Amino acid sequence: MIVDVLNTKGEKTGRSVELPDDIFGAEPNDHCIYLAVKQYLAAQRQGTHKTKTRAEVHGSSKKLHKQKGTGGSRKGNIRNPLYKGGGTVNGPKPHAYSFKLNRKVKDLAKVSALVYKARENKIVIVEDLNVSAPKTSTFASMLDALRGDNRKSMLILPEHDQNVYLSGRNLQSNKTVALSDMNTYDITNASVIIFTESAAKMFNEEPAEVAA
Repeated sequence: MIVDVLNTKGEKTGRSVELPDDIFGAEPNDHCIYLAVKQYLAAQRQGTHKTKTRAEVHGSSKKLHKQKGTGGSRKGNIRNPLYKGGGTVNGPKPHAYSFKLNRKVKDLAKVSALVYKARENKIVIVEDLNVSAPKTSTFASMLDALRGDNRKSMLILPEHDQNVYLSGRNLQSNKTVALSDMNTYDITNASVIIFTESAAKMFNEEPAEVAA
């Protein structure tokens, strides 16, 4: 797969990058994508939900009335779940929602997500960015030129660049990550994937490490 390299104004530079077919031309696995996205979203949950049992709510532990002779039903204390303000039976308890996913499954999920973006022509390569100081307005103009009508993008750098990161930090429609930090959820959530030229070339240099 050959993709033209654009400048920051969205114009062709005359250069191109060939993306390897063993990654961008592979057969996608939808179930792996589902598992990877599910794992990512599950890990975001705090799991702090909690209700109080009858041992934890306020209230006297005294028996409401004697066992026999009242003509009424037998009653314990006021913290009984049947009474208003009583404890909750089988309520939620704090627990983690995260679960383990094999590395090969996660790798295949990322590759599969990239394959779908490649098939939809939603992969853009821009020349390497040289940002001397953070500037959000300039960064936003560049994104508008590169992504066209696609309002949600992900910019992938070969490695973390603090000035580029700060330039796009306040833009909710874009996420900037290093190539090693991209994940399946972010790939599927973005309308267009923007690689810098150096980041795209890393697929040909170390495809196994990049996929991981």
